[in-house]
Amino acid sequence: MSSWPRSSERLPAGLLEDRLEELLEACLSSRRTAAALVPGLAALARPQQDFVLHWVGIVARSSAELAYQFAAAAPRALALLGERGAEAWLVEAMDVFDRESMYAASAALKDLSRFARAWDAQAHAARFEDSARVLELFLCGLAGRRLRVDAGEEPWTDTETVYLPREVTLFAARSRNFLVYKAMAALAWAQARFDTFSADLAAAVSGSADPARARAWAAFLEAVRLGAKLERILPGLARDLRALQRPALDATIRSAVAPLARPDAAIGETLAVLRALDLSRPPPAWPYVVRLHPGRVQEVRAARIERERNALRTVLAGLRDELRRERPAEAEGERAGRFEARLSDPTEGAERSVELFLDGAVVAPPVDAASLIQSILQDLGELPPEYLEPAGAGAYVSHAGPGPAGDDEAVQAEAGAAVYDEWDYARRHYRRAWCVLRSRDVHPGDAAFVWRALERYRPQIARLKRTFEALRGEDRLHRREPHGDGIDLDAAVAGLADVAAGRELPARLFVRRHRTERSIAVMFLVDMSGSTKGWINDAEREALVLLCEALDVLGDRYAIYGFSGMTRKRCELYRVKRFDEPYGAAVKGRIAGIAPQDYTRMGVAIRHITRMLLAEEARTRLLVTLSDGKPDDFGDGYRGEYGIEDTRQALFEARRAGIHPFCITIDEQARDYLPHMYGAANYVLVNDVRRLPFQVASVYRRLTG
Repeated sequence: MSSWPRSSERLPAGLLEDRLEELLEACLSSRRTAAALVPGLAALARPQQDFVLHWVGIVARSSAELAYQFAAAAPRALALLGERGAEAWLVEAMDVFDRESMYAASAALKDLSRFARAWDAQAHAARFEDSARVLELFLCGLAGRRLRVDAGEEPWTDTETVYLPREVTLFAARSRNFLVYKAMAALAWAQARFDTFSADLAAAVSGSADPARARAWAAFLEAVRLGAKLERILPGLARDLRALQRPALDATIRSAVAPLARPDAAIGETLAVLRALDLSRPPPAWPYVVRLHPGRVQEVRAARIERERNALRTVLAGLRDELRRERPAEAEGERAGRFEARLSDPTEGAERSVELFLDGAVVAPPVDAASLIQSILQDLGELPPEYLEPAGAGAYVSHAGPGPAGDDEAVQAEAGAAVYDEWDYARRHYRRAWCVLRSRDVHPGDAAFVWRALERYRPQIARLKRTFEALRGEDRLHRREPHGDGIDLDAAVAGLADVAAGRELPARLFVRRHRTERSIAVMFLVDMSGSTKGWINDAEREALVLLCEALDVLGDRYAIYGFSGMTRKRCELYRVKRFDEPYGAAVKGRIAGIAPQDYTRMGVAIRHITRMLLAEEARTRLLVTLSDGKPDDFGDGYRGEYGIEDTRQALFEARRAGIHPFCITIDEQARDYLPHMYGAANYVLVNDVRRLPFQVASVYRRLTG
C-alpha cells in the first residue's frame, strides 16, 4: 500500500477504495462495491475528498447503507451546493433517518434538486436561532409586560409569548429578512399592547361564510391599524414597515381602511371595517402580518387576569403589614388599611404612572406590585377597586411571574411529554425532536430525615441564617415623603424658600427607609442518577435542607428539580419545589424522597429548566447543578464526548438567553471536562462529600451576594 499523500494532493483511486471498504464493510457485496464509488470521488479536489470520507465515517456509525448512498451522490451534491450546502443536505437526510426510516432518508438524499432550490433561498435566510436574542432585547425596550420569543409554525402571540417562524426567506438579502422578523415582533407586541384582544374576535368572524378568511382579513386590518400607531410612536420602525408593504393596496382597500389610521382607532373600528369589506378574495399578503388565534389568547388571558388579581392582593397585604410594622403608632389607630390608586391619563405607547395610597397617605409600591399593576392595566384598561383589597390570611400566594413556560409545563405534563432537540457534535447539528422529557413529582420520603438533618446541623443553620440575612438588599431612602424616619434636608430648604416667598410650607419634608428588593430567580438542578446512591444522595438531600432553611430567611425565589432517565425516550424531571411554592411540609417531604433513579442525560434537562427560568421575572437568573459525574446514558451513545458536547451546547443556549449556569460536583475527574462545559470559573469540586451541604450554601452566597 502506498504512503498517504500530503494534504494538498488528491487521494489516488487505490487509497480511496481501501478507505471506503474499511468504512462501508457492513453493506458491501459482490454487486455493491467500493470500487463503484471511486471514479466520482477520485475526480474531486483533495479537500472535498476529505470532506466525503469524514462524513461517510460519521453516517456509517448509524447506517452503512445511508453512508454508501451519500458517497454515491456526493460529487453531484458538492457541485451543486458546495461543502456547506452538501453538509446541510446530508444532515437533513440523517434527521429523517432518525425520525422516520431508512426508506424516507434515502428518498431525501435522492431529492437533491429540491434541496438545492431550497438551499439557494436559504443562503439569504434570517433564522430564528440567530435572531431570537436580539428580538427579545428589542421587545424588552418597549412598554408593557415582558414578552418571550419562541419558534413556531407562523407568527402570532398569545399575549405572553411571541411565536415567530424558524426562518424568513422572502427577500434576497438577509438584512431584509431580519427586518421582517423585527416587524413581526413589533406587530405582535402592538396586538398585546393596543387592545386587539379586548373584543371577542372569535365571535366576530364566526358568522362569516369563511371564518378562516375572515380571520385572515382581521389580522391584515389590525396590521394596518397597529402600523399607524407604530408610525406615531416608533417612526424609524414605521419607515421599515412601509418598505415591506408589498403588494401596494388598490384604491378600494385604501379607502376602506382609512379610518384605521386615526389616532383613536381601536379594535372596534377594525371590526366595523371587516363587516363592510368584500371577503370573497384573500387579503393582501404583506410579509409581516401576525396571525390571530383568539381562542388560545382568551385562555391565556383569563388565566393571567385571575393569577394577577390574586398576586396583587397578596403583595398589597404584605406591603400593608410591612408599613404597619414600620409605623406602629399609626397602626394602633382606627386605620382601615384601604388602598387606593390614582392613574395618569393614558398616553399612546407609554405606561401609565400609578400613585398608590394607603388610608390616604402616599406609599411607594414595591417593584413586583408596580409590574403587576401595569400588566393588569394592559388587560383591563383600569384597576378595579376589588384588586386593591389586600388578601386575607391563608389567601392565594404566588411569586411566579407571568410567563407561558410555567403554564406550558402544566400543558406538557397533561399531554405526557415535552420534546427537545439534542446536539450531535460529530454532525455539528441538532438531532431534531430527539429527546422526550416527562415531568413528575418526587414522592414524599421519611420526614424524620429532614428532622435529623435539622438537629445535626442546627448550629451551622443558625450561622447560615445570620450570614444570609446580611445578603438582604440595602435600605433605600425615599425622599419627599409626607412622613418618615428623618428630615429631607433638600425638601426642607426648598420649603423654607417657598415660605419666604409667601407660599404654603409643603407637606413632603421627610425621608423614609425602604428595603430594596432582590430580583433573583435560582434553579437548583439535582442529579438523581443511580450513581448517587448512598452517601452522595444523603449529602445532596442534607445540602438542600440547609439551603432551604437559609433561603427562607433571605426571601429569594428559588425552585428545586431533579433529573434522571434512561435513553432519549424516557428523560425525566422530578419536581421537588416550584418557584411559587413555599418551603413547608410538602417540600420537606419531597426533599426526603429524593432517591437514585437511572442515568444522567443532562442536556435535555438543562433545556427544559432554561425555559422555566426564562418565564420568571428577575434581573438575575441562576442555574446551579449538583452532580456526581459526567453526562451519561444507557445504550444510545450518550456518553463520553457526545454527552459532554450536548450538555455544553445546552449550557451555551442558557447563557445566550441570559442565565448564569454553575456546577457543584464531587467527581474527582471533573477537571477533565467541567471547564470545557461550564468554563473555568463556573464550577467547584467538593473533595469531601460530607462538606457538600456547606459548599452549596457557600457557593450560593458567593453567586448572589
